[in-house]
Amino acid sequence: MAEITAHSPGRFCWADLGTNDLDGAKKLYGELFNWQFRDVPVGEGMGYTMALVRGHEVAGLYRLDEKEKAAGWLPRWQAYISVANADAAAGRVKELGGKVIAPPVDVQDAGRMAVVQDPVDAIIALWEPRAHIGARLMGEPGSICWNELLTRDIDKAASFYMKLFPWEPRTMETGAGPYTIFNFAGVDEAGMMLMPPECGHEIPCNWLVYFMVEDCDATVAKAEKLSARIMKSPTDIPWVGRFAVLQDTQGAVFAVFKPSPRSPAETPQ
Repeated sequence: MAEITAHSPGRFCWADLGTNDLDGAKKLYGELFNWQFRDVPVGEGMGYTMALVRGHEVAGLYRLDEKEKAAGWLPRWQAYISVANADAAAGRVKELGGKVIAPPVDVQDAGRMAVVQDPVDAIIALWEPRAHIGARLMGEPGSICWNELLTRDIDKAASFYMKLFPWEPRTMETGAGPYTIFNFAGVDEAGMMLMPPECGHEIPCNWLVYFMVEDCDATVAKAEKLSARIMKSPTDIPWVGRFAVLQDTQGAVFAVFKPSPRSPAETPQ
């Protein structure tokens, strides 16, 4: 797939991992997704690691600092949505009943970002791109291919995101209950479903990041050998593909997906 040169406002553009064990994360994800890594300085005593596929940036990793740990941040994958203006988008979040967890801030010359929480408590990052647009590849092995909101109030969440972004929903019935797909300009952008009952109330609503793989079962088997936990075993979605949900050794949860030959994954921007 061709290199991405821009992400339209309202599209998912990036994801990064905050972890307590950066070296361990590089080993796990490097082996799972054939990632190479490039470390970049982002401030005194701070660093950020770019994950690369064929030399193109596809995701980020960083070590949680003491301030984040003191604030209760746990290892996690964080999804980002591109916006034209981070300050305006953060202000709109508050108008719609959400919260600004981290106010807009410049990330050197890379861009401007904010971290916000929807009215049902799922956290999402907003990214106003400058030098760094986000992922240069999406929808191919080793890169982000889908984002899915697990929420306890689908109506409240849908209302929030449809007012914040130019998304149009359509809902289908599945064996696990209703599933909503948010479409933007003719492209399916993200999914939403009720939090599975087995998750319990201790797990907060969240955005789950999916990475495409060439073989779902082989990836899960490799992850297990690398001490990752299988949260959901490989499962078929008829006419769509096969997916699994994993948890890394520090507790961050992510999903892997192999599309069906009948549903080639494309991520036009």
